[in-house]
Amino acid sequence: MLLTSPATQTHKATGHAMKIISDWFHRLFNDPQAVILTVVLVLGTSVVLIMGRDLAPVLASIVIAYLLEGVVQLLRRWLHLPRLLASVLVFVLFVAFVLFLLLGLLPMVSRQLSQLIQQLPNMIVKGQNLLLSLPAMYPEFITEVQVLGVINAMKAEIATWGQSVLSWSLAAGMGVITITIYVVLVPLLVFFFLKDKEIILNWLHGFLPHDHTLAQQVWREVDRQMGNYVRGKFLEVLVVWAATFLAFALMGLQFAMLLALMVGLSVIVPYIGAVVVTVPVALVAFFQWGWGSEFMWLLGIYLIVQGLDGNVLVPLLFSEVVDLHPIAIIVAVLVFGGLWGFWGVFFAIPLATVVQSILKAWPRPVVESL
Repeated sequence: MLLTSPATQTHKATGHAMKIISDWFHRLFNDPQAVILTVVLVLGTSVVLIMGRDLAPVLASIVIAYLLEGVVQLLRRWLHLPRLLASVLVFVLFVAFVLFLLLGLLPMVSRQLSQLIQQLPNMIVKGQNLLLSLPAMYPEFITEVQVLGVINAMKAEIATWGQSVLSWSLAAGMGVITITIYVVLVPLLVFFFLKDKEIILNWLHGFLPHDHTLAQQVWREVDRQMGNYVRGKFLEVLVVWAATFLAFALMGLQFAMLLALMVGLSVIVPYIGAVVVTVPVALVAFFQWGWGSEFMWLLGIYLIVQGLDGNVLVPLLFSEVVDLHPIAIIVAVLVFGGLWGFWGVFFAIPLATVVQSILKAWPRPVVESL
């Protein structure tokens, strides 16, 4: 009986593993359409990862033009306008909206944020007094040592947060030139992307093989899912923001515009955003009114707005798009947020729909039945 040496066994195992990988790779890329799609995806991802920072104004302009394209198509379909005129009208509305944000909303939000920062010391003192009163009220559950530990931990976190805010503000001040470039360059790029969309797409098609059916199929699915989702999410942000501001303003809550803007932006991150933004809303209301009826009414109205958003507005806007499992949504937020920060979180679900569309359209080998 011949004994096989360990080196021979290792060689056979390695060869078997390589054969399995080779067979899997062959099954995955045996279709030329799959190869074309892979090349397009690799090139596009490489450009974003390697040159994303340098091309940030261009990428931002492409995203904005893509969002506005839906409005251009509506004007062309409903009013039978030529593309140039429709693009000019949509661009004028876009510039007016940006000016409203810069000249109307931004100063108000900035002023309320400054007022909130000025009131933070008083809020902290009030919170410390409340915590220090807990051992006397519930001695069997809470001790003074535990409360002091919590207060010290909170002070350390606030100090760290303050340093982060200071560093961010200094970095923002250094980026004045960058902001100026964005303000001038991005609108100009958006206009040309809208006006010359067909010319640009025809130019890009010239670099693709004549037969790229799979890539076209994936793009149609991505366009349907992503376009509807992003435009619907933009409308959801506006509606939730306006409804929350109206409720907060009628209740007389301090920093109504700032908090309403936070609530509106929180819908960008499903599940997580609603939980996170509830904390500042509840804290501001508590420090303003205490455990009074106004505090309870405000929380009740806030929860009603959240409930209407989740059960009425979201099904109305997204009834036919984004069929993603909640686990997939949370994973997408974590992954893309880790890669690209705020913008990764903002586009986490659209990017997840891209992955889903690719997986659905990818050709699969036919498994022969026994």
